[in-house]
Amino acid sequence: MKIAVIDYGSGNLASAARALALAADREGIAAEVTITAEPDAVMRADRIVLPGQGAFADCARGLGAIDGLRDAIIARTDAGAPFLGICVGMQLMAERGLEHAVTPGFGWIKGDIAEMAVPAALRLPQMGWNELEFAPDAHPLLAGLLPGDHAYFVHSYALTGGRPEECIATTDYGGPVTAIVAAGNRAGTQFHVEKSQDVGLRILGNFLRWTP
Repeated sequence: MKIAVIDYGSGNLASAARALALAADREGIAAEVTITAEPDAVMRADRIVLPGQGAFADCARGLGAIDGLRDAIIARTDAGAPFLGICVGMQLMAERGLEHAVTPGFGWIKGDIAEMAVPAALRLPQMGWNELEFAPDAHPLLAGLLPGDHAYFVHSYALTGGRPEECIATTDYGGPVTAIVAAGNRAGTQFHVEKSQDVGLRILGNFLRWTP
């Protein structure tokens, strides 16, 4: 299995690649994990992982600055390759980002990425461990997890106006916050799977075995 971790100048690339390699080993999957900015390598990949951190607009600009990379991601996932976005990588799946400016996303899921509205007692960014809430058996990516399992979040912006059927898990930070999305062969986690220890490795292992 060839796994492409997209390098566009944003995200914990080495950490994501290491976590994917460990998840593959735990699952007994022979996997070649490559950090790449080459469209040809993306087109040859069996699975695509898009990490991201920082501002939506900056990440979108960085992705668009590499000739052919965005188009390769779209073409390969249109052809059915499973896709996983991490943090801002997940946010880029949405229609628009509203951080600093209105920036188009991939439009794979409905909704915008907007600053979280939280009570005054809570600070932004949401930083640290928080519980995941989901319906058991809601999606193959959640196999082996239990509601209440914890994942590691670092973000001030989140999905708003999304479709309920595309949100497969939430967390609570002054109200429900989208934590995992899925639409067809494309999925994303608002939290950092590569920093979420056993829960993150279980999700990555599920992603590697996922046949949407």
